[in-house]
Amino acid sequence: MRRKQTLLSTSLALVLAGCASLAPDYERPAAPVPQQWSTPAGSSASATAVEWQLPDWREVFIDARLQQVIATALAHNRDLRVALLNIEQARAQYRIQDAAQWPTVNAAGGQSAARSASGTTSRNYSAEVGLSSWELDLFGRVRSLRDQALQSYLATAETQRSTRLSLIAEVASQWLNVAAYQQQLALARQTLQSQQRSLALTQLRHDEGMVSGVDLASMQASVETARADVASYDTTLAQARNALDLLVGAPIPEALLPAPEQPLADLVALAPLPARLDSSVLLQRPDVLAAEYELQAANANIGAARAAFFPSFSLTTSAGVGSSTLSDLFNGASRIWSFVPNITVPIFSAGALQAELDVATLSRDITVAEYEKAIQTAFSEVADALDERARIDARLDAQRALVVATARSHTLADARWREGVDSSLEALTAQRNLYSAEQGLISLALTEATNRVMLYKVLGGEATGEASGEPLTARTTTTGDAGR
Repeated sequence: MRRKQTLLSTSLALVLAGCASLAPDYERPAAPVPQQWSTPAGSSASATAVEWQLPDWREVFIDARLQQVIATALAHNRDLRVALLNIEQARAQYRIQDAAQWPTVNAAGGQSAARSASGTTSRNYSAEVGLSSWELDLFGRVRSLRDQALQSYLATAETQRSTRLSLIAEVASQWLNVAAYQQQLALARQTLQSQQRSLALTQLRHDEGMVSGVDLASMQASVETARADVASYDTTLAQARNALDLLVGAPIPEALLPAPEQPLADLVALAPLPARLDSSVLLQRPDVLAAEYELQAANANIGAARAAFFPSFSLTTSAGVGSSTLSDLFNGASRIWSFVPNITVPIFSAGALQAELDVATLSRDITVAEYEKAIQTAFSEVADALDERARIDARLDAQRALVVATARSHTLADARWREGVDSSLEALTAQRNLYSAEQGLISLALTEATNRVMLYKVLGGEATGEASGEPLTARTTTTGDAGR
């Protein structure tokens, strides 16, 4: 009869445990940003906003060499490796906290021996199975701590995805820098060769008395300036390659570097943006998701702090057999059991429990502000990238027109100088203008390609941390749902 009562009490405790939670109901704070952005196609915008999702990174970074470099970085980058290990650590911590809500069942066996004054030795053997100090979670303290550990684990996973996304963007940007520096170095070498030919012609004319020493000195100065530019870009390219190797975590073979003659615009593909982009896309950014998981963890921590005000119940129980002889331990031995419930009621803590609750509540309020700041930062980053995107085509058109005009001016000035109509000053000035315009075009093309990378990053990358390979999709929503 007593055994049945013990089993009934234990079963009732199992049912009651974890049934309550004193954590506040979680509500996602309203996003403190406008509902949508106006994209470069804003002139034809409709009243409907679009929730836009980027494809897998292999569909954005389409160059096969760049894809191999990114894949190598994902395999060897140490920061990403640390982020993955942090996930495993957080997962293990959650498993520890999750196990705390279940009883720990232990098996024990023992022997005792005693000798009396008469010289008689008595022995006793026992074998027991039972629970040890299992907390009955009637007010949800253990459950709240488990929820906090779970949300912290999920936040760590999103932090890893954010690290992965940043790594992909940084590797792509640095690889594009290498491509741009290669083009600038090639242009500097081409300019140096052209000026060396002009210097040889000027030297010949000076020897024949056709040009002054001033023209010869000006041409020599121009050649030395070009040589300095070649050395400078050569150094910059070497440093860019070193930075790329560091990001990737392994040396990059020459075959995986960009071709100097390939236009930067052909290396990164970005699907056209919708006319109106819903700001709710920010809620899928890994850093914003991490901030929200941290907020939910802080919310669960309030439940644990509230539960500390209520009585704590724990249970220790065991059942087994005992015998004075080892051979009879499991055959005809007497049965033994114990049932030890324990209750702890907080009476006086000098305000420590209230202070802990205040700390938990204030931590939640701080995390709310951090979550809102994360959304505001994300919105600002997207707005900056979209604003640059809206004007980059016009800037490129103007720069290309400038290159065409300065090239024509240089052709005419060089022809007049070779015919002896003008001095070398006009030809040198025209050549420097052309060189500057062409360098500016390379820099602007790098800005345009880097802007595509930045848009991929600030919009949150692909929906998951793994390559999905799914095509670009757009889901139509009403503007009233934006920012929620």
